[in-house]
Amino acid sequence: MTTEELYKELNYVNHSREKRLYYANLVIDNPDLIPKLLEILFLVDDKISCRAAWVFEFMCSENLEASIPYLDQFTEHMHRVHLDSAVRPVAKVCEYLIKAYYSNNDSKIKTSLLPKHKEKITEACFDWLINDEKVAPKAYGMSTLFLLGSDYDWIHPELAIILERDFQTQSAAFKARARQILKKINKQKS
Repeated sequence: MTTEELYKELNYVNHSREKRLYYANLVIDNPDLIPKLLEILFLVDDKISCRAAWVFEFMCSENLEASIPYLDQFTEHMHRVHLDSAVRPVAKVCEYLIKAYYSNNDSKIKTSLLPKHKEKITEACFDWLINDEKVAPKAYGMSTLFLLGSDYDWIHPELAIILERDFQTQSAAFKARARQILKKINKQKS
């Protein structure tokens, strides 16, 4: 399937779990489609890029290791994604990657996710927190940054400052996640 054919196929992707899963499995079964999917995802001003992001997120939820050969491409360009419905799945993929990296289970992610990837993810998560984003990317960013803070001692203090500063002006969902994260940060201090 060419990039153009995949682009046309993505017109059939909608919010239903069934459709996203169908296309995620199509990509998993045909790994040569992954770079094409990412190419479409990074057409950041095109509405179809959001559908590519949904499929990429579902692919990662089903088979995160399929993303390994494309970590450079993903982390290098993810900061360009700006449409709300594409930012959320990109932030979720970052959370998947970091959770896998810090999990107690063996995973190829632990050896494949390099410091340069973690650095790009850290930057993106802080950007989602301080910019005018919806609550989901902010929540995924908080969780991701909390985990990254176990390797980078400067992250937790910075994260706590942002969460405390923005607490009063944010939504109930933001406040709930921020409370959890601040509690975990404070617990680690003591």
